[in-house]
Amino acid sequence: MSMTSPAANADADIRLDQTYIPSDDIVAREIEGELILVPMVAGIGDMEDELFSLNDTGKDIWRRLDGKTTLAEVAKALTAEYSAPPGEIEGDVLGLVGELVRRKMLRLIKPDA
Repeated sequence: MSMTSPAANADADIRLDQTYIPSDDIVAREIEGELILVPMVAGIGDMEDELFSLNDTGKDIWRRLDGKTTLAEVAKALTAEYSAPPGEIEGDVLGLVGELVRRKMLRLIKPDA
């Protein structure tokens, strides 16, 4: 199930108690079963390839990033669906979110003060 290593988010401060939502500057489209994230503004994506595709696990994570559900809740829901240890699923969630934040495709929802 592993998509990216947990170390991929080491430079970002991504935590399981945080909530994220897709950036307003990207569009997600499903094409032939693959979810493609398309930047709508220059400088989003900013990597070797502007388009970003998600596998089935990534799609399941993406669909739960609604700005209300914490990453811990996302991981818990996925644990019920996948036959992988909770720690591995948490690592996958943190890794993907870290990568998407780095690409400016997700934004952190700040808790109400």
